[in-house]
Amino acid sequence: MAEEKKKTAVSVIIDGISGIFLPLVNLLSAAGILKGILAILTVTTILPGESETYLVLNAMADSLFYFLPMLLAFTAARKFGANPYTAVVIAGVLLYPSLTTVLEAGNALSFLGIPLKGVAYHSSVIPMILGAGLLYFVEKFLNQVLPGLVKGFLTPLLSIFIVSFAVLALFGPFGAAVGDVLAAGYQFIYGLSPVAAGLLLGAAIQPMVIFGFHWSFILIGMNNITVSGHDTILALIGPAVFAQVGAALAVMAKSKNRAFKSICISAALSAAFGVTEPAMFGVNLPRKKPMAGVCIGGGIGGAMAGFSGAQAMSFAFPSLAALPVFYGQGFGLYLISCLAGFLIAFCVTMLFNFQADLLGEDGGRAVKV
Repeated sequence: MAEEKKKTAVSVIIDGISGIFLPLVNLLSAAGILKGILAILTVTTILPGESETYLVLNAMADSLFYFLPMLLAFTAARKFGANPYTAVVIAGVLLYPSLTTVLEAGNALSFLGIPLKGVAYHSSVIPMILGAGLLYFVEKFLNQVLPGLVKGFLTPLLSIFIVSFAVLALFGPFGAAVGDVLAAGYQFIYGLSPVAAGLLLGAAIQPMVIFGFHWSFILIGMNNITVSGHDTILALIGPAVFAQVGAALAVMAKSKNRAFKSICISAALSAAFGVTEPAMFGVNLPRKKPMAGVCIGGGIGGAMAGFSGAQAMSFAFPSLAALPVFYGQGFGLYLISCLAGFLIAFCVTMLFNFQADLLGEDGGRAVKV
């Protein structure tokens, strides 16, 4: 009975997260494809990275991801039943330029004598989702206790103060701390066995994206390249990116809904260019079992990548466009590891029995295949 409740709780959490991201899937796909095209243009030197044209195109491609907390604030608040406009204002606090300049530099702030840890909130996921959940309870409480004459302006005023402080003081630092622990664990395991590190990181990195914990690894990868000119983390997570592509295409193959098949294709294309959120939140995660295929494919492919000894020579999110970044030691085997991640995730997902078409997604009927 306890196990049944646990499964139900997990299902509720996954369904909630998917519901928050579902309205953004097509936008995420479009931005991801644009980022991929831009990456190809810069890697092939067709478009210089320092040009003004690149600056404008990069803003078009990156704005959605940079301001993702504001969009998530709106969709999460609607999902939880909180005021979406108040939630967007709170997300704006997290991204306010003069505040982020200090926080993203890693500097702590003092607010009413309480220290606020320096955390980067742009592109973050969990802090604002937790904030929207808290906002629902804060608004509910305030609407019950405040007189009708003043609740119209006092409820949003107090809500902005309370929830913004909670996110800055608790939710943001909590996510950053968990990510730091995971990153330290990776460094220890990689020192013992690159294959084991690839297996564990490759299997876990995509679920970490759900909670934003992956950013600690990305930051370590950036630092490694800055300090030593190469990095292994980016190589080990590459096969998991292609595993998302494989799983999404397997779901498309099982689907009977033409409109949803189109979503699967655009999400898979976005993932191939290194942006996996559309494939994960819009296709694989809501169906649960395809995410298991992603973890299996990513883990096996990651182990092969660890065995290859491949390294990233400069920073780039793993994708088709970024494969030249890994050229060097073990490059041939690394390409095979990415292909293995794709094929294993595709085959495993095809073998799973699950509903490919969920009710409420473009009018599709539930089809169990």
